[in-house]
Amino acid sequence: MTTPATPTARDRRRWARYLVDERAEARVYRDLASRRSGEERDILLALAEAEGRHEQHWLALLGDTPQRLPRPDLGTTLLAWMARRFGSIFVLALAQNAEARSPYADEPYATAQMAADEQVHHEVVRGLAARGRRRLSGTFRAAVFGANDGLVSNLALVMGVGATGVAPSFVLFSGIAGLLAGALSMGAGEFVSVRSQRELLEATEENDYADSALPHLDLDANELALVYRTRGMEAEEALAKARDVVTAAQAGTAPAAAAPGESSHEVVGSAWGAAISSFLFFASGAIIPVLPWIFGMSGVGAVALALGLVGVALLATGAMVGLLSGASPLKRGLRQLAIGFGAAAVTYVLGLLFGVSAA
Repeated sequence: MTTPATPTARDRRRWARYLVDERAEARVYRDLASRRSGEERDILLALAEAEGRHEQHWLALLGDTPQRLPRPDLGTTLLAWMARRFGSIFVLALAQNAEARSPYADEPYATAQMAADEQVHHEVVRGLAARGRRRLSGTFRAAVFGANDGLVSNLALVMGVGATGVAPSFVLFSGIAGLLAGALSMGAGEFVSVRSQRELLEATEENDYADSALPHLDLDANELALVYRTRGMEAEEALAKARDVVTAAQAGTAPAAAAPGESSHEVVGSAWGAAISSFLFFASGAIIPVLPWIFGMSGVGAVALALGLVGVALLATGAMVGLLSGASPLKRGLRQLAIGFGAAAVTYVLGLLFGVSAA
């Protein structure tokens, strides 16, 4: 990268912008670190220290801190505000996007090391965000799936029923019936799914059924080695483990229950908890298309308001998915909107056709 010989006033203004952005980003990482402990805290503080080195580079070029500095860009300001108040996975997802937009690769006054740092920072933040995404993925998937299912299915229902020309009270009844039917179906489905998974895992859990037989096994030829081989051990390792366990059991120096070893399964949670949360997630989405009729509206006004409310909700959930996945919030929001309104359009046209044929 070739550095111009004589910096211009425009160059200096750009350096000042970089300076305040580096300071703001370092503050974001320090604020996030203050809400964490252990390894994640150390990583975030190291990122803040690296941003501090970049800050010193721009200070050295400027000669000193200018008397008047520009404000940090809007995205960095939003990040700092969220980091101070929430310290959530959303901040890391936004920080990941911000690191990906670093201008240093094309900046003649930035060093190659600084540009490389920013690329590495993007990967580090992506890794931190991935930890949070994994912790959040199950609950978040259920929330987004349930709420969107309620939004889309009940919007499609009330649009289709309303298009037939029936009375507003019938549209309201259909919407409430759709809410209850869908929410109960979601809740029952989650209950059966989680209960079945728990029963399946319980059937595969290791137990102490054979513990009483351990002291009576032949030390050199015993089937306990086969137990360990079913758990993934190699034959020689399994035999050595079996000999140790049988020897300890025969000597009475180890509790028999400790012999088979412990296994770990995915924690699937409570069946009732999953059922109730799915019911509520679905209902929270399904109630939105019905709100205009609940408050006594009818006709085109009710339809327009329902579409507007659902549109905002679909954009919000889509944008949230985009933020957490590191993708464009706008694109994900528009995708959700297109899917929801597309389904509603299909049922609305069908309702019109049934209404005309009935007339």
